[in-house]
Amino acid sequence: MNSMLGGIFLLGMIQTASPVAESASPDWVTWWMAGALAISVIALLISLRNLSRFRRAPAAMDPDDQGWSITVCIPARNEAANLETCVRSALESADADPASSTTIMVYDDASDDQTPAILAKLAEDDCRVVGASVNPLPSGWNGKQHACDRMGRQADTDWLLFTDADVRFAPDCLKRTRAAVQAQRGVNGDIGLLSAFPRERTGTVGETLVVPLIHFILMSYLPIGRMRSSLDPAASAACGQFVLARRDAWLDVGGHAVIRNSMHDGVRLPRIFRRAGHATDIFDGTDIVDCRMYHGFAETWRGFAKNSYEGLGNIFLLLLLTVLHLGGHVAPWFVLGLALVLEGVGPETSGVSAAAVGFASAAVIIQITQRMCLAVRFQQAWTGVVLHPAALMVFTLLQWWSLLLHFTGRRTWRGRPG
Repeated sequence: MNSMLGGIFLLGMIQTASPVAESASPDWVTWWMAGALAISVIALLISLRNLSRFRRAPAAMDPDDQGWSITVCIPARNEAANLETCVRSALESADADPASSTTIMVYDDASDDQTPAILAKLAEDDCRVVGASVNPLPSGWNGKQHACDRMGRQADTDWLLFTDADVRFAPDCLKRTRAAVQAQRGVNGDIGLLSAFPRERTGTVGETLVVPLIHFILMSYLPIGRMRSSLDPAASAACGQFVLARRDAWLDVGGHAVIRNSMHDGVRLPRIFRRAGHATDIFDGTDIVDCRMYHGFAETWRGFAKNSYEGLGNIFLLLLLTVLHLGGHVAPWFVLGLALVLEGVGPETSGVSAAAVGFASAAVIIQITQRMCLAVRFQQAWTGVVLHPAALMVFTLLQWWSLLLHFTGRRTWRGRPG
């Protein structure tokens, strides 16, 4: 509400003081900016509603809690820089949950660095760490999905937690994840799959441009209410960095074999669970798990390009998001910039109308408000807030590049085709 009042106030100031306001822009610019304002308002309102529903894991356990048996499954291909820290954080979390039986299983996926030696030392130091039995990657399989499928079938616990080697667990992570399972019941009973979205750490401007958009897209577009009131596959989401599954439900849907050629388990896996009648849900893992996905812009670009289009799976949805992001979010910043340039040229210059500038100003204020809310909640770098339009331009280019890679069969990750 304060953002809208600010936009109205700014509109009034422009109408009375700005030379640009004395000239009339074409009506379509004003209508366009009015539409952009509507898009921005709707995105903010949906985000605020979703933020209230996207809860963190409870700190208190069920009084009758007796622990669980769980296997933390870590696919590792050339993860010498990450594996030991990841495994030790998972072991520390297991230590804080003595009522449970916890296994840390690592699948060494044909690594040619120090990953095998690190895994052997970890397994020697702690019997809870085991190396999964390894098979050569079959034709038609994505490496990560094959590794996850092999680990899930070798595990003998009731629960499976699929994670990545660059993920770090807080000491209370596993215990509070179980509390989240107990707190979040599905539309038809027990949850079959529950996913946490970690705190996504970034270290460069290039990472900050793209990575925080995970939460922006999630909060702006996911119908969390419908996700919890139905088994609609389209009303679902997950984060491949932290996917918890009941092993019996996972086996019932066919394990990771059903997404063997996918590079986007976070989208496809919960949809498959739902089609099989198993409820799925998500929770905010900001305070119990974190991850630095990529290092630098080039790695971030390659990482997102491998599966951005697959995450949409529909060129019409890509077109819609392009219109919403460029036309609704980026365009108001451009109009404000154009108005400032024309105002500097002189009052006699035919430029942008006061109404268009006012609508654009209100849209920008609302967008900044939304990104500020997300930055505070998910502990994101503030750079992403002020670079919002640049981030969406880069992200749109990235999605279309991902489409090209998808249809030309040029998607690769870690040296393998997808």
